[in-house]
Amino acid sequence: MRRVRLHLLVALLVSSVFLAICAVPVPSQSNGASEQGCAGISSQTPVPVLESSGDALRQQKAYSQALTCYGIALRKDRSNVVLLNKAGIAKLQMSDLDGAQAYFERAIKQDRKYAEARNNLGVVAYLRRNYKEAVKQYQRALALRETSASFHSNLGTAFFVQKKMDRAIAEYVRALELDPDVLIRSYSGGVAAQISSPEERASYSYLLAKMYGKRGDVERCLHCLQRAKEDGYKKIHDVYVDPDFATVREDPRLVELVPPKPQQ
Repeated sequence: MRRVRLHLLVALLVSSVFLAICAVPVPSQSNGASEQGCAGISSQTPVPVLESSGDALRQQKAYSQALTCYGIALRKDRSNVVLLNKAGIAKLQMSDLDGAQAYFERAIKQDRKYAEARNNLGVVAYLRRNYKEAVKQYQRALALRETSASFHSNLGTAFFVQKKMDRAIAEYVRALELDPDVLIRSYSGGVAAQISSPEERASYSYLLAKMYGKRGDVERCLHCLQRAKEDGYKKIHDVYVDPDFATVREDPRLVELVPPKPQQ
């Protein structure tokens, strides 16, 4: 179950522009068994075809074979940061944090302005529960690309697990400005599974509901309230007094989801 959760979290935390690989040695075989795993592709195959094959294998969760494709491609183009990042992502999906970190670091060495690899180093730190390091890497990624909703969302979650709520909210608000769906995707993708307790998951869901409620986004607000309720959020009835839910209180579905307390 933990491995499944890790795969889900990686899918959401890693930047959506899945890009390139490594301080880890690239496989050295020229026509060995590892290349046979790359859908029969040979060392003569052009780099773009190798990359596309690796992407397809990664989509099929054939991560080891995907790495083989990226490795063959990297022997042809060792400084390709996109390939380096993609191989790092495959390593993450195999739960090999050391290997993933090495690939991302190699990508950054090739291009210090490569924001995706910076973000993904933050993912590695987050998965290791080194939240201060995760914050540092996410902030570096944002310094390179401030308009990435996923980077802001990742940084917000790193602040959230450290209980730095004001800073978390600021990042989530910015993420929502850039992409109204980013936090829903983050939740569904597995961030909540990495939050340590049902109580914290419930608080996380309620926080998202508040932000969507304040924006007047009733559908997403109700979705997050449902999650908070399922995880047993103890102050769920605050929706009837919290000004952030003023718009949501006009929707009859709220009463069905959170029945008002009986009057004394």
